Amino acid sequence: MFTAADFIPKNYTSTIENGNFGWSAPSNIALVKYWGKKDNQIPANPSVSFTLNNCKTITKLGFEKRDISPKVSGSLNVTNDSFSFDLLFEGKPKEDFKPKIQKFLERIEIYLPFLKDYHFTIDTQNTFPHSSGIASSASGMAALAMNFMSLERELNPEMTDDYFYQKASFLARLGSGSACRSVKGNVVVWGNQVNIEGSSDLFGVEFPYTIHENFKNYQDTILLVDKGEKQVSSTVGHDLMHNHPYAERRFAQAHENLDQLIAIFESGNLGEFIKVVESEALTLHAMMMTSMPYFILMKPNTLQIINAIWKFRNETQIPVCFTLDAGANVHVLYPENVSEKVLQFIKGELVVFCQNGYYICDQIGDGAMKK
Repeated sequence: MFTAADFIPKNYTSTIENGNFGWSAPSNIALVKYWGKKDNQIPANPSVSFTLNNCKTITKLGFEKRDISPKVSGSLNVTNDSFSFDLLFEGKPKEDFKPKIQKFLERIEIYLPFLKDYHFTIDTQNTFPHSSGIASSASGMAALAMNFMSLERELNPEMTDDYFYQKASFLARLGSGSACRSVKGNVVVWGNQVNIEGSSDLFGVEFPYTIHENFKNYQDTILLVDKGEKQVSSTVGHDLMHNHPYAERRFAQAHENLDQLIAIFESGNLGEFIKVVESEALTLHAMMMTSMPYFILMKPNTLQIINAIWKFRNETQIPVCFTLDAGANVHVLYPENVSEKVLQFIKGELVVFCQNGYYICDQIGDGAMKK
């Protein structure tokens, strides 16, 4: 059984003065939703997600050893005991991202004790518009974690691949919970689940069992209903689960639905897949509507799209369904072999409900990749 202490390094066997790395990490879309967390970014319930392929963050990390020897100032010895980094977004300084990175570095320093030894230049960009309403914290924190792990592997060249990816997922989680599901694998489980071998609250793991051909290259077309800033952040939403009247039943339901998906992934039963995935999406938003204070992140056009999908599926028997994140945008999920018909439907009937007609075509991907 892993504990957080297993990720605290004992000593490093190598040194490096400067260099740079680059990684991309994708966004992911949860099928069983994580909503509610305990201390240290531990999920209140397990979740499972499809890793996306096209919506990703690409982050380059430059690093240079700092002179941190004590400097004499008057009668005082002064040490430079802070993190040193520059943050660029699409090549330009981005000051308003810095507090989140600072907080992340503070959380992970115990696991990466070299962080104050270097000055870092973090240069990051997304393959999707930052203001599109697609969560970039998962892909962003995963990409940054991969870069820091590349540096740690230089300091500890004996590191195994398994440890490298596990610790990257562990670190990413401390920046943004769902980021731990953006490191490795097409289908990723995060959170202890009795029937899933190796599952952990500390990091995401590749789904370890059979996945039917029906789910290979599964498609996700993201309909951008509202690109604006959410009126309630996910962090606040998670916190509202602490005294939520339906929290315990919701957490139990997530376990039950994850168990159902184990059988569904093996059998390829798309009808049952649709029931679980849509129910999970609506339950997530039901938790928001029944918290105190209560809030609604769906927009009228979100409901228009959901109703249109139900009508289309009923009339055509094509296995297309929706899921939602903590926002107004709709992820339209469907198997690759019905792509042509579904895209025709999206262009003909759903794009009218998207802000400026904007949507993104994506599909299942493989996780983080070295650049």
